[in-house]
Amino acid sequence: MPCMDMTNLHFHGLTVSPDAPQDDVLGMMAAPGQTLHYTVQIPNDHPPGLYWYHTHPHGESHRQALDGMSGAIVIEGIESYYRSLAGLPERVMVVRGRSIKHDPQSADLKHRVDLSSNVCGAESEEPDEVFTLNGFVRPQIEIAPGERQFWRVVNASADRYLDLQLEGQTFEIVAMDGSPIAQHFPHHRTRSADHVLLPPAGRLEAIVTGPAAGAPRRLISRCVDTGPDGDPNPAMVLADIIPRPAAASTPKVLASSRKPDRKTLDLSAEEMAPPRFVVTFTEDKKGFYINGEKFSPDAAPMLRAKVGTYQHWRIVNASGELHPMHIHQVHFLAYAENDKPIADPIWLDTVNVPYGGSVDVIMDFTDPVIRGMSVFHCHLLNHEDKGMMAKILFE
Repeated sequence: MPCMDMTNLHFHGLTVSPDAPQDDVLGMMAAPGQTLHYTVQIPNDHPPGLYWYHTHPHGESHRQALDGMSGAIVIEGIESYYRSLAGLPERVMVVRGRSIKHDPQSADLKHRVDLSSNVCGAESEEPDEVFTLNGFVRPQIEIAPGERQFWRVVNASADRYLDLQLEGQTFEIVAMDGSPIAQHFPHHRTRSADHVLLPPAGRLEAIVTGPAAGAPRRLISRCVDTGPDGDPNPAMVLADIIPRPAAASTPKVLASSRKPDRKTLDLSAEEMAPPRFVVTFTEDKKGFYINGEKFSPDAAPMLRAKVGTYQHWRIVNASGELHPMHIHQVHFLAYAENDKPIADPIWLDTVNVPYGGSVDVIMDFTDPVIRGMSVFHCHLLNHEDKGMMAKILFE
C-alpha cells in the first residue's frame, strides 16, 4: 500500500471494547490534519500490569512503530497480587528498534552497543537495527548492591526479538504481557529465569537484585535464531548497570486498597479437545498470509466467536521464520508447543510461534466488554502490513 501518513491508536493488551471510540483499529483512522478522539473505559477489575499503545494503520504500522510512535501504559494495583512489591523502586523501560541502515553513525552505534558479529541462525543479511532503551543508546541504570527493584519492560520494537538477560542475575517474574502470574496461579505467584524471550509487543514485569559492589554488569539482549528466512537478531548491550548513590531516589511501587481478582480455572477439558480453530501462518514472495488469505479492510470476519466461552486454538507456523501471534482484546493461556506440554504455562496476549512448529492456546472470550469486530495478526509489523492479519467478530 502507498504510504499516506494515516494513523490511529491501538491500546495493546487492554480488555476494552473494539468499537469506537475505544480500541477501534479498523474504522477509526486519521489522515494528515484530522483528529481522533478516544474514550477508553478501563474496568474497575481490569488486571493490573504493564500495557502499551502504538499506532495501527494497516500498511504503515511498521514504519510508524520504527519511528517511535508508541508508549507505556501502567494499570496500577499489581502489588495486590504480590505484596512484596509495595515500596520497591520502580522502573518502566520501553525498548525500541532504531534503524541504522542509512544512518551516518551506524558504525559508531554498532560499536556502542557491542553488536555481536556471531551468527546464531541462518540469516545472511547484515543487521540494520540497534535497540534503544527509553530513547537512549546504551544508557546507565542505577541500582545499589543487593537492592531489589521492580522493572517493567516492553519490547516496543517493530520487528525485533528481545532475549533479555541481566548478567549474573535472575529475574523474579511477577507478570507477563500485563497478566499477573498470581492471578491464575496463587500458589505459584512468581517464576524465576536467567533470561526471558520477549517477542515484539511482549512485556516483562520482574524483580531484579543489584549486583555486588565492583562487579560490572550489563543488561543485554541475547542473539535470537529467527529461522532461515528470518531477519538477523544479534546480541547487543541495552544498558550498563552502575551502583546507585545513597542519596538518589527512584519512584516506588505504591500500595493500594485493591483486592486481587483470582481466576483459578480448570481448562483441562478444553485443552484435551481438538482445536476449535487453527491459525496457519504462511508467506511467499508476494506477501504474508493467515489461512491462505491476505488481510483486506473490506473482508468479512475470518471467524465468529461466542462471547462467554473459552476456545482451544492451534497456531501453526508453516514458514521458515519466527512469527509472534497477537490477538486484540483478550489474553490466552499458552500451554503446549510442538505438541508438547509447556512446563510452566502462562497467560499472554502475544506468543512466539517457532518456525515449522505450533503453539496451542486457550483463548479467554468470557468478558462481555470485548463484543464487536476485532483482529489477530503477526506482530512483526512488516508482516502485518503485508497481509498477515485477519478479523474476528466477538458476538
